[in-house]
Amino acid sequence: MPMHDTTKQPAALDRQPVVAGQFYTADPDTLAAEVATCLGLAEPKAEEPTILAMVPHAGYVYSGAVAGATLGQANLASTVLLLGPNHTGLGKPLSVWPGGRWHYPGGSLEVDTELAALLMQREPRLEPDTLAHAREHSLEVLVPFLAALGQAAGTPTRIVPITVAQPDMETLLSVGKMIGRTLRAFERPVSLVVSSDMSHFETHDTAQEMDGRALDPIMGMNPVLFYETIKHEHISMCGVLPMTLALAAAIELGATTPQITAYSTSGEVNGDMTRVVGYAGLIIS
Repeated sequence: MPMHDTTKQPAALDRQPVVAGQFYTADPDTLAAEVATCLGLAEPKAEEPTILAMVPHAGYVYSGAVAGATLGQANLASTVLLLGPNHTGLGKPLSVWPGGRWHYPGGSLEVDTELAALLMQREPRLEPDTLAHAREHSLEVLVPFLAALGQAAGTPTRIVPITVAQPDMETLLSVGKMIGRTLRAFERPVSLVVSSDMSHFETHDTAQEMDGRALDPIMGMNPVLFYETIKHEHISMCGVLPMTLALAAAIELGATTPQITAYSTSGEVNGDMTRVVGYAGLIIS
C-alpha cells in the first residue's frame, strides 16, 4: 500500500505508545488521574482562541505541571497540528503521520487524514513518513493531555503529527508560511501545538537566564531572531526547528499576543540545581 493512501487501511497506520511506563504511567486509570491533576493547575481558560501553544515533553514528574498548566489554559481547536523535534534522526526532515490513530493507555486519538493530505498536497516538502515517529517521544507524551481536553469539551481531539528535523531557517519559514496560509483557508479551525523542552544540563540559574533569552524573540513574534538567538548563543532547546516553523505559521494566521504560562526546571523537582533541564509553556493568540 502506498504510504500516502490512508483511506483503505487506516488501521495499518495506527501508532502504539512506545514510552508508556517510562515518561508516564502505562496504567490507564492512573494516567487519567495524573493528567487531570496537571490540567487542574491551569489558570482559567483563555477567551481568545489559541493559535499556537508550546509545551514541554519530559517525564510527567518533571514537566507535567508546566504542560498541564499551559494546555489547560489554552483555548485549543478540536483539530491540532502537533509539531515536535526528531530526537532519533530517523525518517524524513518534515515527516507527517498521514492516517490511522495514535493510541495511549486507555484510548486513542484519530489522525485528521483530510488535513494531513491537504498539507502535503499544498507543501510537498511535508512528506508522509511514519519512521520518524516510530520511536519519538516528544509528541506521544502530549497525546493523553489532548485526549483529556477533547473529552472535557465533548468534541474528540484530532491530530496531525509532524516531526521537524529540517535545519535550514529559510525552509522552515517558507514551510511555516505555507502551513499558515493552508490553515487560514481550511474549513475548520486548527491550533498549533509545539512540543519542546528548553535548555539542557545547565545549572538552574544559567538555564533560567538562557531560556529567558530564547523566549524573548518569541514574545516579540520574531521567528528569525528566535532561530538566530538559539544558534548563536548555543542554547540547547530541542524544539527550535518546529517552533521556528510554527511561529511563522502563527504569524500568517494573525497571531499577535504571546503569553508565558509557566516555567520550571527539573532541579525544582529532584533538588539537583547543578544540571537541569528547563521547561516553558506559552500560548499565543
